[in-house]
Amino acid sequence: MRLAAAFLASAAMLAAAPVHAKPADTATAKKILMDSVAIPTVEGRGKVPELAAYYASVLKAAGYSDADIEITPIGETATFAATLQGTTKAKPILLLGHMDVVEADPKDWTRDPFVPVEENGYIFGRGSEDNKFDVAMMVATMAELKKEGFKPKRSIILLLSGDEETAMTTTRALAAKYKDAEFALNGDGGGGLIGEDGKAKYYGLQAGEKTYADYVLEVTNPGGHSSRPGAVNAIVELSEALAKVGAYRFTPQQNELTKVGMPIVADQVGGDIGAALKAFAADPTDAKAIATIRADPEYVGQIGTTCVPTLVKGGHAENALPQRATANINCRIFPGVSIETVRAELEKVIGDPAVKVNTDPDATASDASPLRPDVVAAVTRAVHARFPGLPIIPSMSAGATDSLHFRAVGVPSYGVAGLFSKASDSFAHGLNERAPVAAIPGALAHWDSLLRDLSK
Repeated sequence: MRLAAAFLASAAMLAAAPVHAKPADTATAKKILMDSVAIPTVEGRGKVPELAAYYASVLKAAGYSDADIEITPIGETATFAATLQGTTKAKPILLLGHMDVVEADPKDWTRDPFVPVEENGYIFGRGSEDNKFDVAMMVATMAELKKEGFKPKRSIILLLSGDEETAMTTTRALAAKYKDAEFALNGDGGGGLIGEDGKAKYYGLQAGEKTYADYVLEVTNPGGHSSRPGAVNAIVELSEALAKVGAYRFTPQQNELTKVGMPIVADQVGGDIGAALKAFAADPTDAKAIATIRADPEYVGQIGTTCVPTLVKGGHAENALPQRATANINCRIFPGVSIETVRAELEKVIGDPAVKVNTDPDATASDASPLRPDVVAAVTRAVHARFPGLPIIPSMSAGATDSLHFRAVGVPSYGVAGLFSKASDSFAHGLNERAPVAAIPGALAHWDSLLRDLSK
């Protein structure tokens, strides 16, 4: 319970201090967001360097020098780094975000996904939420701090990756280069939930995320004519293996992060799932609680490793016995569990030496970050300046962000997005993605408060 005590103590550190100096201008931040959405930074289009150059122009107009900004091409994409120099040699603080977005077909959207539109209180367009909203807020805040002449003790370095949604090659490059940082604040994790009644429900402080790993099941066979079937068939063997994987459930787990967060979430959601979350936090072997949580897609990923088949390929002709059959198993691995451990467990579950279990060589594992008292206190203060007394919930994400690779090289990373929105307004990766315009002023104040507090 050391982490729980630290979390509560950190929140108690907050004083009723005055609000910081004015954050960046809302109109400026909105323009940066809309300009960002207008650049289609989808894989294969080569537009990420253009967006990086645009962010550089915004910061240079605020007073940053050429030496403060570094854009590094990597293939058809790029990384972006902008430094607000500190007055000491203390380790820097990193700000993380990504410039790329997932593909969007205009035929499927109500509006062109790459022509930003402000309508009915929202900014519509691909990336307006994921992740260009908080990236725009960070860029606007960095610009405002420079114009104001703010001198942080720790250097603040804004790092933007260019392929977070795909290979994360740029993320790995940034993590390797900046692995000596004090910690990282990620605008692509955490954030606040607004209820359908318009009232703030809670803020999630993301301090861990599950490892993303793909495994390929492979069965090979000499094959032959389909009129002469033998005792074994590659597709049948693979199907039997998939059935075993589909029915298998990994042993439930918890860590200090979920121990702290689950009871707070439980109080917010209530009902059967709330009771189950609270029971599991108290006893991770509670069978009834486990069954209830596993039946809920929203929370099943919080209690252990999950693995599901996502792609199947097999055979080469309609009238031939299959010579090869493969299936992709996508796993979201609980922090602290190794990729090889899960591979070995899948192999044991399948129990058939004819089925090879191959690991994606690019998979990277990382553990959860400790809940630093200074980070918790700064986040709590920033959130409570907007929503006094709002619950702050330490959280573990079932997905993966750039933080994964920074944690892997030893940089504690925290998802502290400034966006507060309704669950019904979240269309990240989906059709008609949008972000509420009304969320911009609060998000700017959020980032302004965090950076001033944590760079002292």
